[in-house]
Amino acid sequence: MAAQSTLRQVEDPLVLLYTYYRDLIRGKVKRTSRTVRLLATLSLLLSIVTSAVAGRRWWKRRQMETEKGRRLLRRNSGLRGKDGSRTIYVPYKSSSAKVTIYPTRPTTFDAHRRLFLHPPRAAGLGDAAATPNIPPPQTKPGLNLAFLHQFLSLFSIMVPRWSSKEAGLLLSQGIFLLLRTYLSLVVARLDGEIVRDLVAGHGKAFFWGIVKWCGLGAFASYTNAMIKFLQSKVSIAFRTRLTRYIHDLYLNDNLNYYKLANLDGGIGQGADQFITQDLTLFCAAAASLYSSLGKPFVDLCVFNYQLFRSLGPLALTGLVGNYFLTATILRRLSPPFGKLKAVEGRREGDFRGLHARLIANAEEVAFYGGADMEKIFLDRGFKELKGWMEGIYSLKIRYNMLEDFVLKYSWSAFGYLVTSLPIFLPAWGGLGGLSEVAEGASRAQGGRERGRMQEFITNKRLMLSLADAGGRMMYSIKDLSELAGYTSRVYTLISTLHRVHADAYFPPRGTDPELFSLADVQGTIHKGFDGVRLENVPVVAPAIYPRGGEELIDTLSFIVHHGEHLLITGPNGVGKSAVSRIAAGLWPVYRGLISRPRSIGIDGIMFLPQRPYLSIGTLRDQVIYPHTEMDMRDAGRRDYELSRVLEEVRLGYLPDREGGWDCRKEWKDVLSGGEKQRMAMARLMYHEPRYAFIDEGTSAVSSDVEGILYEKAKEKGITLITISTRASLKKYHTHSLTLGLGADGLDWDLDRIGTEREKQGVEKELADLKARLESVKGWETRKAEIERELSRVWVEGDAELEKPGYLAEESAEVPTTEVKED
Repeated sequence: MAAQSTLRQVEDPLVLLYTYYRDLIRGKVKRTSRTVRLLATLSLLLSIVTSAVAGRRWWKRRQMETEKGRRLLRRNSGLRGKDGSRTIYVPYKSSSAKVTIYPTRPTTFDAHRRLFLHPPRAAGLGDAAATPNIPPPQTKPGLNLAFLHQFLSLFSIMVPRWSSKEAGLLLSQGIFLLLRTYLSLVVARLDGEIVRDLVAGHGKAFFWGIVKWCGLGAFASYTNAMIKFLQSKVSIAFRTRLTRYIHDLYLNDNLNYYKLANLDGGIGQGADQFITQDLTLFCAAAASLYSSLGKPFVDLCVFNYQLFRSLGPLALTGLVGNYFLTATILRRLSPPFGKLKAVEGRREGDFRGLHARLIANAEEVAFYGGADMEKIFLDRGFKELKGWMEGIYSLKIRYNMLEDFVLKYSWSAFGYLVTSLPIFLPAWGGLGGLSEVAEGASRAQGGRERGRMQEFITNKRLMLSLADAGGRMMYSIKDLSELAGYTSRVYTLISTLHRVHADAYFPPRGTDPELFSLADVQGTIHKGFDGVRLENVPVVAPAIYPRGGEELIDTLSFIVHHGEHLLITGPNGVGKSAVSRIAAGLWPVYRGLISRPRSIGIDGIMFLPQRPYLSIGTLRDQVIYPHTEMDMRDAGRRDYELSRVLEEVRLGYLPDREGGWDCRKEWKDVLSGGEKQRMAMARLMYHEPRYAFIDEGTSAVSSDVEGILYEKAKEKGITLITISTRASLKKYHTHSLTLGLGADGLDWDLDRIGTEREKQGVEKELADLKARLESVKGWETRKAEIERELSRVWVEGDAELEKPGYLAEESAEVPTTEVKED
């Protein structure tokens, strides 16, 4: 028995556990009576029949669900639950899959707001310096308390509760990680046994060890594959949670998607970069963190314990000291990968934004022939990104050289020293040293060498696994630094969204807010009023926070009741479109009161912007936007009603021309400018709101069709508030609001159309035009005198140079025409 290694177990613990419960179940079955066995058999038969019936019913429900999914998938529709959830069907293989999306509760946003807007002071993310940025600019991405708080805040979103799907995936991955650690121990022992039997010449035992090795390898391969698969599933689950959370916070009735880029500016113009690329990288890094830190940590504990039993306390002390020394060296010499990755992500977003800007304005650039200038912008942006990435790679080269030397070669040399302790220093070699002493006293030289071979192979396998685990722990320092960069960017996005959602704008401590900044909003928006009312509201073009906006109109007051139609006119740049933006809630109400209907759409208010927007989807989706087909069906509307709406706006030919209501195209390229504006009017006719703001909504439509559209809208009971410079639209309105009056352009005038005052104003304007026309003859005479003076050439001696011969001939050939006045 002394020849056996101290690391070799006589019985495996799992085998003992299986044998114990197997014998226990067999004993209980043998002690049962015949009646009990008969009842158990009947229960088994009943359960089989019940399972068959339930399975048949499940299969029928599954078939009905599949058919419903195919039908709704063809119609681009879904189902809405009573709790606000939406069930949609997406293509999956040859069928469809049901996906239920639950909205994030407002109470969840309120609970998370303190994590993102009011972090603990110890995290270094508070507003101690009263900075408006979140996180503050002095907070650098890295392995610090700020990173810990940011990651835990995001983790509370990714894993909202311990009974969630994400927690189950993490638990499953943890089980497989522990199983792989156990398999590593079994492989180490089996490796030593195979080498021992090979050296001893035990053929039967050697071949049986090979069979066990292959069987164990198949199970280990399955375990490794499942770990990678579960890591991918965890990454997708994290991304799904965060994406839905951000979408619920980004796209809501508070118009955060507009305010984020046009008012707040906390993340610049690249929100898409944060939501797509940075979020993906963060979720992948966070999912890999569990296996790159959790598994190596368990391996270190288990393998260190096994090596402590085999090699003694001196080896364990050396191993622990080696870990701390290696971690200290790599931590001290590691570049700030977190900060570098954060800056790289920002520059990637800037470069992507340049391309997006070119795509969005391709037609205008083509008209101007500005390809060369745009190429300069793109080359400059790429050059900055390239220079930064080259700098990162040069830092990685030096760090990787140090990392590989320390973790691979230095640790390998140290491992040989540690595994030699039982042989050269038996007194300090632990149980392995005791085995060496016992073998020296009781065995021949050949047997002792075989024992040493087995112990060395086993210890070497454990040391290799330990080195691999320690190496992954040390490598994870760099991965953690990069994760800190991704975490900082995602945390910044969500923090800024919470700030926009809560309107949490405050001036620095001890100072007053800048005039007309987001911290100076004191106005009130009242929703639920049957009409549109502005009381002492300044029209201000806002600036990016924390700067103050530009005042366009000092105070504006008017009220529009149902049935009264208002035409807003004035020169360019005086704030006509700003009135609709303020009424819609896009721009802040800095002072005064705005009252408007509560809802948007039916029995509410609707806004038609200057640029008609055509969404992705079918022709039906263009008419009913922002409704979906599901909303349309719930409201009891049908396709024939849409056909009637298109006939009213003179677009009845579109379904036949484009291929029906379910055809999908890039509609912004298919429809002309006039068709786009008439499609916007079709949406107005479909929703039939009580009030509608129309901002230059018919500028590309002929005057006769324009009149038909306005008359049809008034017939449907829609109160029109039109922003236009066309005087021909006055006949469709009852009131006129003229902006940009006065010497400084800050005055305005509200009149009822058709009154005596308005007629006097028109007559005054006609008289002014006649006076100007009478001056035309004098202007033409003066113009001829100026041209004659400019055509004369004077030489020295105040003499006039005569015209060349060819000019005199051309003057003689040109016939003169006299203009006679009627």
